[in-house]
Amino acid sequence: MKSNELLLDAFGRIRDTVAATLEGVDDESLVRRPEGNGNSIAWLIWHLSRVEDLQLASVAGVEQVWTSQNFAGRFNLPLPERDTGYGHSSDKVDAVQAPPELLFEYYDAVHRQTVAFLKTLGDEDLDRIVDTRWDPPVTLGVRLVSTIADCLQHVGQAAYAKGLGGL
Repeated sequence: MKSNELLLDAFGRIRDTVAATLEGVDDESLVRRPEGNGNSIAWLIWHLSRVEDLQLASVAGVEQVWTSQNFAGRFNLPLPERDTGYGHSSDKVDAVQAPPELLFEYYDAVHRQTVAFLKTLGDEDLDRIVDTRWDPPVTLGVRLVSTIADCLQHVGQAAYAKGLGGL
């Protein structure tokens, strides 16, 4: 197996779990916050989509799907256009509301851009330095794995919140 095939599989698992989590979920469940202060399903799916979009667009040298395909306008959130959810207050978590179809449409568009980029990679590309702000500098391979880890954590949290139901 080539490294990009492994990465395609990992990102594909994120997509599959996003789809399964959003399937059959109603608008009320999307915004319900576990224990009243946890992150909602809507926020978690939006945030992981923004994270993957930002990270992959940056290393691929392309525009984020959020802006290039006008998802920022379609979501019409009361947040700055470049916001990804990092450090959100409780009020900002509450502000992220969207129907499941739009959440999935955005993630799916991000996923398609991710797949297009990953298909171009060879094993040697993973050693390319993409961030010199760290010591040691971050390689493309490390950035991709950290993005996978972050997105899997958040989609797992969203699936858990869905499983809580009305609790």
